[in-house]
Amino acid sequence: MTTRFLVSGQVQGVGFRWFVARHARTLGIGGYARNLPDGRVEVVASGEGTEAMARLEELLRAGPSHAQVDQLERQDDVNETVSSRSFDIR
Repeated sequence: MTTRFLVSGQVQGVGFRWFVARHARTLGIGGYARNLPDGRVEVVASGEGTEAMARLEELLRAGPSHAQVDQLERQDDVNETVSSRSFDIR
């Protein structure tokens, strides 16, 4: 299952992508995180377990200590192929 998250708020310049990558790798989730020109962070995640994806969503809502997450949008069953073996920062 591939899920896209769009995270809004103070999420760029605070280590958000590195935070996501570290936790996604620990949870066995592949995909990527990247900054968008409008100030949001896009996270595309692929993994087998619904528990791991739910935990990732919790972490995205919290963010690292210097972030302020105002909104989190989730889109399930995204038609994008990403590696389930690695999580990249773009």
